[in-house]
Amino acid sequence: MGTKLKKSTAYHLQTDDYTEILNKCLEGYLRCMVGEKHSAWVSWLPLTEWWYNTTYHSAIQTTPYEALYGQTPPLHLPYIAGATPVASVDRTLQQREAMRKMLKFHLSRAQDRMKQMADKWRSEREFQVGDLVYLKLQPYRQHSLHKFRNQKLSPRHFGPFPVEARVRKVVYRLSLPSSSRIYPTFHVSQLKKHIGSAVSALTFPQIGSNRALLKSPVRILDRHLVK
Repeated sequence: MGTKLKKSTAYHLQTDDYTEILNKCLEGYLRCMVGEKHSAWVSWLPLTEWWYNTTYHSAIQTTPYEALYGQTPPLHLPYIAGATPVASVDRTLQQREAMRKMLKFHLSRAQDRMKQMADKWRSEREFQVGDLVYLKLQPYRQHSLHKFRNQKLSPRHFGPFPVEARVRKVVYRLSLPSSSRIYPTFHVSQLKKHIGSAVSALTFPQIGSNRALLKSPVRILDRHLVK
């Protein structure tokens, strides 16, 4: 296969980073599965290997299963008790189904709890096509808005901009300037309706292709040529 052995030194992850990432992923998966019974981690190794091989990897842009067999992995089918005559296999598969149902239950309950907490601070907002809205951004996170030296005290709302279309119930597309380097689709929580007739527009700073502010010099004082 053309493989070569490279010896690595301690505390230098760049030598065998793929191995370290693999171990990190497997440890995290086993930690979630054996949280209530740590001594049963060995029995989870086959399912852990299946999970890793059927998970999308950004390094190879596919799953290891597809890279090896050339096809997508089969979907998980629920196990019916008594489908296999081997008692140990039947018991293992029943435990796996019980664990899968428990995980789905806990995940569903966690999602409902997070939704209830988030809905406490939400307000009903709805805009029509053509309405003027202000766009809320975070300049200290948005690299294309690094215009002010003190990012914490810089403006949070820009605009107003007209609503171009309603993509979904809580997603709108705005008509931004042509010089804007921001994707024009935003969640309704980032928008605030413009009230009144007076418009105090605060446009985006002009950003070049290298994410640097486009500045025009007042005058050229000197010139120096470097080869």
